[in-house]
Amino acid sequence: MIFLTFFIGLIANFIGYVPPGNINLTLVKVAINRGIKQALQFIIAFSIVEFFVTYIIMHGAKWLSGQVKLDIVIDWVMVMLFTVMGVITWRHRKKPPEGKYSETDSFKYGILLGFLNPVQIPFWIITGTYLITHEWILAGQLALVIFSFGSAAGAFLCLFLYAHFARYIQSKFALSNRLINTAIAILFFAFAAYHVVKRVYLAMEPKTRKEVNINLAFKNPTAINVVKYDAYRLSDTPS
Repeated sequence: MIFLTFFIGLIANFIGYVPPGNINLTLVKVAINRGIKQALQFIIAFSIVEFFVTYIIMHGAKWLSGQVKLDIVIDWVMVMLFTVMGVITWRHRKKPPEGKYSETDSFKYGILLGFLNPVQIPFWIITGTYLITHEWILAGQLALVIFSFGSAAGAFLCLFLYAHFARYIQSKFALSNRLINTAIAILFFAFAAYHVVKRVYLAMEPKTRKEVNINLAFKNPTAINVVKYDAYRLSDTPS
């Protein structure tokens, strides 16, 4: 059961980091601009933080799921995060990579982004609740610790493969750092725009549905006449 709990955590978080996002795109930028050694430091630091973040969210999943406006806060935080990262990447797209970096720069960067990763909250609320409800994992302290270790391992493995794949693509197609940084900046802006459109759409949706229902009522006078006719029949019914 211990190994299964660890393996489920590994697989769940590995799959969670496969789609492009702020973490793996940042890692791609680090791997290409700074090299695989700096990328590995980033991954190790991020995975350490991932262990604690997973444990805290899983432990408080029931309370977090009851916070009605949590998804709104997360979306706007992601808008700010993607916008800032997009601006930084865009402004440095023409800047050639530095020859030397501090031994702790990428490690600190990994720790910082480990905590600035709000998308993990809904991910583990949904995934964790499902796994516990269907008894794939237990809700005890030891089980959550083991699961969190698996989650950290899954993040490490997926990001490690991302880093090596990024370096492979760069060498295979001889892509310039400027082109890659420009593409990453555009993706950051696109993700920010997605969250803005999502919030605007969800804010307008109830109003739109209400307007549609009113319009349907006015466009279907037969339905209104039927109601009036039924009321008339009821009033004429002898008591």
